[in-house]
Amino acid sequence: MTRVMVIGNAGGGKSTMCAAICRTNDLPYHAIDKIQWQPGWVLTPEIEFQSRHRRLLSSPRWLIDGYGSWASVEERLNACDTVIFVDHPIYIHFWWATKRQIKSLFVGRPDGPDGCPMWPVTIRLIRMMWWLHKKMRPKLIEAIYSRADRLRIIHIKSPSELQAFTANPV
Repeated sequence: MTRVMVIGNAGGGKSTMCAAICRTNDLPYHAIDKIQWQPGWVLTPEIEFQSRHRRLLSSPRWLIDGYGSWASVEERLNACDTVIFVDHPIYIHFWWATKRQIKSLFVGRPDGPDGCPMWPVTIRLIRMMWWLHKKMRPKLIEAIYSRADRLRIIHIKSPSELQAFTANPV
């Protein structure tokens, strides 16, 4: 694994898994949220986002975690050698995201975008998660598997699969 795309709905345990993958494979970690959002949940201008995203993609080794725009998802799918799709049942994503949101009230969220408190966007997050699950998930599955001839695809469908992969991320 040298160019790894990690994607899936919020609250799926991706950040913890990404840390393990990056340690094991000596990969630099990049979160889409950190380039997509500026302090106060202000969207980064598209031209700036595209420039930063393409700079990441041009690197020889990376792990990029997150969604961003659909165009950026497709760019990552075309540039990566491995895609890890964290795809738990939606209730798991909702439960884990809710726990993370509550925890952020007390300890913040160090892996989140700078200057973007999590709690005020909780309702927006839940709506986005439902939309991603209902509308984008089928499109994402098709986009991933249409590239199965050239990608290593790791499709994680349960917390136990996530735990097993995180324990041995090769």
